Amino acid sequence: QVDVAAMVRLFGYVDVTDTGFIVAALSIAFNPLFWNVVARWEHKTRALSQVFGSPHAACYCLGAVILVLNCVRSHCFTEAMKSQPKLEGWDCHWTYYSGLAISAVGTLFVISSFLALGFTGTFLGDYFGILMEEKVTSFPFSVLDNPMYWGSTAIYLGWSLMHASPAGLLLTAVVAISYTIAVLYEG
Repeated sequence: QVDVAAMVRLFGYVDVTDTGFIVAALSIAFNPLFWNVVARWEHKTRALSQVFGSPHAACYCLGAVILVLNCVRSHCFTEAMKSQPKLEGWDCHWTYYSGLAISAVGTLFVISSFLALGFTGTFLGDYFGILMEEKVTSFPFSVLDNPMYWGSTAIYLGWSLMHASPAGLLLTAVVAISYTIAVLYEG
């Protein structure tokens, strides 16, 4: 049984009508939508490969755009947290170091996923016809499915805890929901 009253109190600290919060939520939802739509469009039309002269060049360009969009998303996330009140009871060493540990685990999953997949494996190369020799089953894929997505979610969760930010926690939930939808769409 979930204590809904605690959640209501926690999110009473969040102004979801704040422009910065709305922009952050939209950028979070936009990113996986963008890369999935563009990748499927490329798979059907090969238009990007034709424009850039090769599937590899097109994949690298899309990957660069995704990285820029991820920087924008992280900036919007951080600005939204800074513009909202902190949860004073969480503004302590214990919460900070817990958040730091969660972010470190998330970073481990993200970096190890990238190293296992490479650039084109990470940035939708299969939609460009760039296929890997075999399915990657080594760490972190041996521990969980979609470690890049859940590692990224953990980074945002840790960042939110480090800043004692209820707005950050709510935005982290938006990240998790967006990635859950992306996984369903990609699967």
